[in-house]
Amino acid sequence: MLDVKKSLDRLTWNTQHHYAHIEAQHDFIRAWAVQFEMGYTDFRVVQMSLQLDGGQHELLARFAAAYEKVYDYEYAFAAGGLEGFNQQYGDKIADYKQAADDLLKIIDEIRAINGTVK
Repeated sequence: MLDVKKSLDRLTWNTQHHYAHIEAQHDFIRAWAVQFEMGYTDFRVVQMSLQLDGGQHELLARFAAAYEKVYDYEYAFAAGGLEGFNQQYGDKIADYKQAADDLLKIIDEIRAINGTVK
């Protein structure tokens, strides 16, 4: 598997901090949007690495599904700010937290096979 340690680190940081930012009801800031866009690139790097590995189809599928769930919450914030997020998901913050936690667990699984366990 390709060395994707930095991509995994950034995905972890983004997932944790973006959730905390929204949970605390902080306003949208440009840095958040840049991190969101770069996070998608990191997701694609890890996805490609899992595809090239060839033996990780089940993990790849779970990773992609978990990322897409988190992406939906983050996109609502990126596209509509705090107001847009709250209109779409304001009553589903616990679901967002679960989606973030699920993604972080899968990232840890990838770290284990990538030899980059913290």
